[in-house]
Amino acid sequence: MNIAPTPFPKVETVADLVAFQAAVRPDAIALTSTNRVWTYRELHERASALADMLRILGVGPEVVVGLCMPRLPTMVVGALGILKAGGAYLPLDPAYPAARLAFMLEDGQVPAVVAGELIQERVPRGVYHTVLLDDFGRVADFPPRGQSVPVMGGATPKNLAYVIYTSGSTGQPKGVEIIHESLLNLVHWHQQAFGVKSADRASQVANVCFDAAVWEIWPYLASGASVHFAEDEAVSDPQLLRDWLAAQRITTAFIPTPLAEYLLALQWPSETALRTMLIGADTLHVYPPVGLPFLLVNNYGPTECTVVATSGAVHPNSSTDHLPPIGRAIANTEVYILNEAGNQVPEETIGELHIGGIGVARGYRNRPELTAQKFIPNPFSVRPDERLFKTGDLARFLPDGQIAFVGRSDEQVKIRGLRIEPNEVTAALDAHPGIRQSVAVAREVAPRDTRLIGYVVPLPESHLTLSELRDFLRARLPDYMVPATFVSLEKLPLTPNGKVDPLSLPAPDKSNTLLDEARAAPRTEMEKTVAGILERLLNLEHVSVEENFFSLGGHSLLGAQLVARLRDTFGIEMPLRVIFEAPSVAELSAEVGRLLLAKVQRMSDEEVEHLLDATVQPS
Repeated sequence: MNIAPTPFPKVETVADLVAFQAAVRPDAIALTSTNRVWTYRELHERASALADMLRILGVGPEVVVGLCMPRLPTMVVGALGILKAGGAYLPLDPAYPAARLAFMLEDGQVPAVVAGELIQERVPRGVYHTVLLDDFGRVADFPPRGQSVPVMGGATPKNLAYVIYTSGSTGQPKGVEIIHESLLNLVHWHQQAFGVKSADRASQVANVCFDAAVWEIWPYLASGASVHFAEDEAVSDPQLLRDWLAAQRITTAFIPTPLAEYLLALQWPSETALRTMLIGADTLHVYPPVGLPFLLVNNYGPTECTVVATSGAVHPNSSTDHLPPIGRAIANTEVYILNEAGNQVPEETIGELHIGGIGVARGYRNRPELTAQKFIPNPFSVRPDERLFKTGDLARFLPDGQIAFVGRSDEQVKIRGLRIEPNEVTAALDAHPGIRQSVAVAREVAPRDTRLIGYVVPLPESHLTLSELRDFLRARLPDYMVPATFVSLEKLPLTPNGKVDPLSLPAPDKSNTLLDEARAAPRTEMEKTVAGILERLLNLEHVSVEENFFSLGGHSLLGAQLVARLRDTFGIEMPLRVIFEAPSVAELSAEVGRLLLAKVQRMSDEEVEHLLDATVQPS
């Protein structure tokens, strides 16, 4: 599919667009969080002060600066300040293991890191300057005495805007380099496609290291609209998120697809201001219900193609014989579906999705061989410098011109919208001194519930335990890449070619699953009931009363289901945050008991007897 070029305003960077909005509407709201409102004037002034400090440190075009900030408006101050200085920002999740952060900083060749004052201890030590921002986005030690800000040239559309690291198949994450021209194209397409105006109110829910955060911020700030940061608790709970979106009068929201599927099943207030729900990052399995008060738009795009490559509205459909499509190519984007010989396939024929156009990344940082392998010359372009990105995704063109996503052609997986290369997990497991061989695979343990499973062949003298392996991996990998379950095998099944045969790997069960040697059994009827709920929810044989719900493979969406099951079983209302504060069976049981006691004190004797009859046995 070859899309005709779509012109867009020629400015140098998105920082110029935000500066224009600050000049024409300085008192308009730019950012909000639970406790703070930022005007465009404040955002501009704080970011400009940070830019001055970074210029003193030598930051300019093609210089990458680390951005280690929590998901708060100060994150935007940091990113905008780096862009104003002419540099490119590299998002760093403060929750990542120190070893992973250190690798990203070294590989990114950063001379400086912008960090929040309260999380500065999370930044690994290195040969770079650390610039601290307080809760109000102010540079902690600016201006330096006796130093003047150097006059430096700004970035151009061909310079780097940001670098985002994704999971890598070789055992290390890889940095994707995106230039300003690509980001500007995303911003302009988004503004035109969704009619963004200064009166719009957009949500911010994505993690700082998820490239969707780029999409949630810059198109709106470049339009004079406001960006509203959802509370962490709301981001994890579909009902709370729905209520927050309605209460904040959000008009356009990006929601990761797995979470959006829960939201689509809820009842929405008729007075909601939400006009468009943008989804992406994973396969959409359902169509929207009739009567939904907003438009649902499905989006697809790897990090290597500046967040979004295809987009299309999804309307109610009673048919269940095919999944919703991923739309058509966005502005200045070319989409081809090719066979193994590199030829375009006919309509309805499956092939590998290739993407070209302005949004294609420069490549992988410090990885020329991998860049050459994945970013290939575009044989369908008359311009010799045009390239296609080989996505590794299988797709087909539908008769109406839309694209149907089919699956992956390699081992890369997405779990709850997060991209994982199992080989990176395997490499971390192989580094354990007690493991001879290992492999990590994704298995669907329940409909639309895919989890990462680690298969290990221990050395004869080793005594592996569940907690030991999890702790070992958490020191090397983000939590979302740590397998929920580990299976111990005498040897890995192989194909005739000597490769691991994933189809022959056994399903986890009580005979092969690694457990901790000391497992505390439930001691009370309450703990037995809660443990039974967790076992059924997580598809586990046994749950120790001391094990952490999240260590067992739980996550925020399953946490919402757990809250619902506890509510149905015990007749109590429990906030989702309790699952994070009291994640073990013992702690949850104590909290259930506390809530039940408070409820009983407000009930009659007959109501108490009925409650005891209903909750004494596991449901």
